[in-house]
Amino acid sequence: MLPVRLFVMLLGLLLGWAAGRALAAVQPTELGYVNTLSLMLAGMLSALLLAPRIEGLSQTLLTRLSRWYAGLSPRTVAAATFGLIVALLLSVLLSSLLRSLPFYNWVWNLVITAVLGAFFVSFAVRNAEAFGLLAFPQVRRRPGSKLLDSNVIIDGRILELARTGFLDGDIVVPGFILRELQTLSDSHDAQKRTRGKRGLNVLEELRELRPLRVEDWDDPALPTTDDKLIRLARDTGARIITNDGNLGKIARLHGVQILSIHEAAVALKPQVQAGDHLTVTISKGGQQKDQGVGYLEDGTMVVVEEGLKFRGKPTRVLVVNNVQTNVGRMIFAKLDREENQP
Repeated sequence: MLPVRLFVMLLGLLLGWAAGRALAAVQPTELGYVNTLSLMLAGMLSALLLAPRIEGLSQTLLTRLSRWYAGLSPRTVAAATFGLIVALLLSVLLSSLLRSLPFYNWVWNLVITAVLGAFFVSFAVRNAEAFGLLAFPQVRRRPGSKLLDSNVIIDGRILELARTGFLDGDIVVPGFILRELQTLSDSHDAQKRTRGKRGLNVLEELRELRPLRVEDWDDPALPTTDDKLIRLARDTGARIITNDGNLGKIARLHGVQILSIHEAAVALKPQVQAGDHLTVTISKGGQQKDQGVGYLEDGTMVVVEEGLKFRGKPTRVLVVNNVQTNVGRMIFAKLDREENQP
């Protein structure tokens, strides 16, 4: 970052000037000027050498600070502010009571304020849930972020999306979704308990694959989790990842974009299934004896058993298997004996 590099060079220049002025006090005037200029140049060059390392450290600190800031919830900020207000009020009260003591001065006032602030702020933050009424339900808009619904977490296929790199942007888990999963995992119903524990395990694995942000937002006025999810998505400009068809319809009516893993899986389902008939032109021989190879219009390779004798001719075949490989899709077929007569 250029501002950091310029600041470091300016700091080195000022340190060289201060050292030169200190030496000039015990040296002749002309020599003092020369030494000051030399030390200023040496300080600036030293800062230029150290600037890349300092720039990297500052970038790391800024990244950590931004992550810490992003993880702050309105309740935590409200609790810390309330604790600091109480500490300042008590500090003023104690300073008024203790100022008549002979040993009391402003240093004691600072110490008392620091101790009270550390105690009340830390206590309030540990009990931030009690300050929900003081926190406004405000959230920050983050373009490109995605909200996870409970059903898509329990589904588990989102882990594969994360592993393959298709899940980009900021991944957000609302606090009320976490509470819903916790309620399910503590349920007396065995099926609900299994679903809740599976959802929590999926989140734990997902957190190891990529960073997750918990948005501790809630609105008690909204009756259902779906209503809260849609409101949060509208306020933050995020998209909802869900497999709930009804939620998707309602969200789209509210202008919220939906990403459905189920719909994506259906869209990516192979168009050719075992048992289907195709007409393909055999263009070359395969690796096995009498094996023929042809291609569909989209470039998909079709391997036909005993198809080499129909080389160069449109041939009707019966699909036996459809295999997805790292390099593309391959279709294995055999001759349709009823349509093809040698």
